[in-house]
Amino acid sequence: MGSVEIRRRHAGDVEELERLAKTVRASDGYPPRVPDLFTGPQVLAAWVAVADGEIVGHVALHETGASATMASAARATGWPAERLVVVSRLLVAPTVRRGGIGRQLLGTAVAEAHAGGRWPVLDVATQFDGAVALYESQGWIRAGVVTFRFRDGTGTRDARSFVYGGPRAAGG
Repeated sequence: MGSVEIRRRHAGDVEELERLAKTVRASDGYPPRVPDLFTGPQVLAAWVAVADGEIVGHVALHETGASATMASAARATGWPAERLVVVSRLLVAPTVRRGGIGRQLLGTAVAEAHAGGRWPVLDVATQFDGAVALYESQGWIRAGVVTFRFRDGTGTRDARSFVYGGPRAAGG
C-alpha cells in the first residue's frame, strides 16, 4: 500500500463506500444495513481514506445520535447534548488495517469537532473489541453503557453499546 490521503467525502464516493461497507460487514458484522448509511440530514462532515486510488476507509460526524447515547455522553462530559457531535461510520478495509488509517480518520473527525466548538462522542457495540481498543488507545473515555432494542423481522433483540467521550482538544 502506498501513501494514504484523507480527504473530504464527495457525493460520487457513495457507490464505492457501499462496496467497502459490504466488505467490512462480511468481515465484522458492521456496519448494519440501514437506510442512509453514508448520507442523510444528520451528516455534518465526512472523510475518506484513499490508498492507491481506492477508498479504504471512512468516518463521519453526525449532528446527533440515539437519545440514550446523547444523554449518557452529556452526563459524562458535562456538555449539553446540542454541543456534542457524534463520530460515526468509521470503517477501514480489512486488508489495510493496523496501518494507522483508523487513527488518522478518527483524528481528523476529532479535530473538526473541536474546531467547531463541539465535543466528539460515539457509541460502539460492546462486542467490537478492535474498535473499543482503538478508541481507548486514542484517549476516548468510556462514559457508560446503553442498550438498544431492535426489531429484526423475527422479533426483537437487545444490543449493548459503550458510550465514549472523545479526547480533549489539542492544547486544551
